[in-house]
Amino acid sequence: MTIINSVISWFMKKRMHQIELFMKYPHDVQDELFKRLITSAKNTEWGKKYNYSSVNNYSDFIDRVPLNDYNDLKPYIDRLRNGEQNLLWNSEIKWFAKSSGTTSDKSKFIPVSQEALDECHFKGGKDLLSIYCNNNPDTQVFSGKLLGMGGTHFPDNPEAGTFVGDVSAIIMENLPTWVELIRTPDLSIALMSEWENKIEKIAQITRHENVTNITGVPSWTMVLLKRVLEITGKNNIKEVWPNLELFIHGGVSFSPYQNQYRKLIPGEMNYLETYNASEGFFGIQDRNDADDMLLMLDYGIFYEFIPLDDAGNSQQTIPLKQVETGINYAMVISTNAGLWRYQIGDTITFTSTEPYRIKITGRTRSFINAFGEELIVDNALKALQSACEKTGAMINEFTAAPVYFSDNASGAHEWLIEFEQEPDDLAYFTELLDNALKSLNSDYEAKRYHNMVLNEPIVRPMPAGAFYAWLKKRDKLGGQYKVPSLSNDRIYVDQLLEITRL
Repeated sequence: MTIINSVISWFMKKRMHQIELFMKYPHDVQDELFKRLITSAKNTEWGKKYNYSSVNNYSDFIDRVPLNDYNDLKPYIDRLRNGEQNLLWNSEIKWFAKSSGTTSDKSKFIPVSQEALDECHFKGGKDLLSIYCNNNPDTQVFSGKLLGMGGTHFPDNPEAGTFVGDVSAIIMENLPTWVELIRTPDLSIALMSEWENKIEKIAQITRHENVTNITGVPSWTMVLLKRVLEITGKNNIKEVWPNLELFIHGGVSFSPYQNQYRKLIPGEMNYLETYNASEGFFGIQDRNDADDMLLMLDYGIFYEFIPLDDAGNSQQTIPLKQVETGINYAMVISTNAGLWRYQIGDTITFTSTEPYRIKITGRTRSFINAFGEELIVDNALKALQSACEKTGAMINEFTAAPVYFSDNASGAHEWLIEFEQEPDDLAYFTELLDNALKSLNSDYEAKRYHNMVLNEPIVRPMPAGAFYAWLKKRDKLGGQYKVPSLSNDRIYVDQLLEITRL
């Protein structure tokens, strides 16, 4: 396997030259990509509707094509799922990534073309390993197996030959055959639909493998790792897989899980963050000592950004060349699968424009602003991390929502937190959380003044497994489903509290 590791590592490093080119000439790359997308789609139903044949520049594009969300494109997507083609994109589309984005009951079905697989998702997977090999020249990551949990897929419309599934399952199903030689478990287990049984089988099988790298959502991967330790009786994961060196993660913020992973996997270990969604592969952490990601610009995705003001209101879209650091933006994409000026619902901020690096700050619909406090996910994560570092607490899952005014009391924020390790003094933890939020968010600080609008936070420790039970009750087990960090209403919080009373 040492020879295989050397050969694959050398091959991966060759891609770095192309990555360096788009880092050096980002606007040229995006301009050329824009032209290719417009040319490819000009004879589709969508392209004819908006006269893509005469779109000569970005100004023409934004003048003709409106901003869209999923509901705007859904009539076209429904027709694609029934077998019609050449509607949004010019090549055949038979795969649809089932996505919720949150734990809401309503699913989205994102079209996935072959171009999106080859030029975006597969390319992203190769690039993250290329970057890792370039940054870690002595890596032995290919001397063992990649452990990956996928979702599941199933026929959508048998007569039309269409399929739906988690994007991870679609990627796994379409990967080159040789990849199966370096990954575990086999597809029949990795793509099982019943998550509890899947985790059990993966744990039983992979404990005997030489696992050198893991990919997955932090929350669900932790469930698997803990089960592996239960089965093996080992104290930590390095005793099971001594050659483990890399965890590739994405889907949710890693910050609430950092301390737990360091405890589960002591010693030398590398963590690499990716920004990979059903709609596309957007970013890769390209520096070992940084917490931002390189925006990948040659993946068949044309980017636009909507600057958000302090109240989260949208303004006019701007292209990549006009963005600035430190501003919160909603991201808009046009892709080689036929998503046109599509608002994906994520918010990001740029940490650098030479090259373009980003951090995810939250969701356009994941916030608390019941009292004008404008609390976003980025604030919440940083404040929780600060409180945990100062108290030694560790968090598995959390969610927060407003507590509304009563006749005799101001409002508040109620935090439901499932601790892996509870703080010795919950009141002190709450005070630290509150102070950190004040330092991060001036609107929150103003509303907390003398408790006039907001009282101090209410932190409720949740019993072990509460969030898991909530997801299971709602048939939302699996990597594609995420616990909402912040909500501007009490639906999720009240459901979770109800579960603990049963």
